[in-house]
Amino acid sequence: MAQLFFRYGAMNSGKSIEILKVAHNYEEQNKQVIILTSAIDDRSGVGVVASRIGLKREAHPIDAATNVFDLVSELNPKAACVLIDEAQFLQKHHVFECAQVVDELRIPVMAFGLKNDFRNELFEGSKYLLLYADKIEEMKTICWFCAKKAIMNLRVHDHQPVYAGEQIQIGGNEAYFPVCRHHYYFPPKDMLG
Repeated sequence: MAQLFFRYGAMNSGKSIEILKVAHNYEEQNKQVIILTSAIDDRSGVGVVASRIGLKREAHPIDAATNVFDLVSELNPKAACVLIDEAQFLQKHHVFECAQVVDELRIPVMAFGLKNDFRNELFEGSKYLLLYADKIEEMKTICWFCAKKAIMNLRVHDHQPVYAGEQIQIGGNEAYFPVCRHHYYFPPKDMLG
């Protein structure tokens, strides 16, 4: 039975590597997958799913005008699975279209992304995935500064924490740290430099 899955986690929780692993497992069984990613995240190039451990793979980019249902229908309406990276950047209509893929094409859709931004507010895509997903799973990682579970993303600029500004600023370890609640509010000054 096809379902809409949302797997979320803080930065560095292994979301992109999980997509690559799931795709490999399907393809090893000669099952076709469709890999999508947000066109907003261009760190490794538009339309690339890239893990911090160095693995990467081409994907179909999703921008504001993309209709996910139409794209999947055009690419392969018999695919075994649709995998989406950087799902936090999806818009409300994209999430509805993902649900339509599940309900009408009967293809499972697995979306991976951040739940909350650096201000601790939900991204639009995450909000609607939390509302409409059949299954929700947290991918865990540890705080950059201690051994507690990281549940927040701390933005840093010039070795100083940032708590205000534009929601979207593409970056990796140079700009964001996965942190626990305590270290979100009280990051160790000597460890940021």
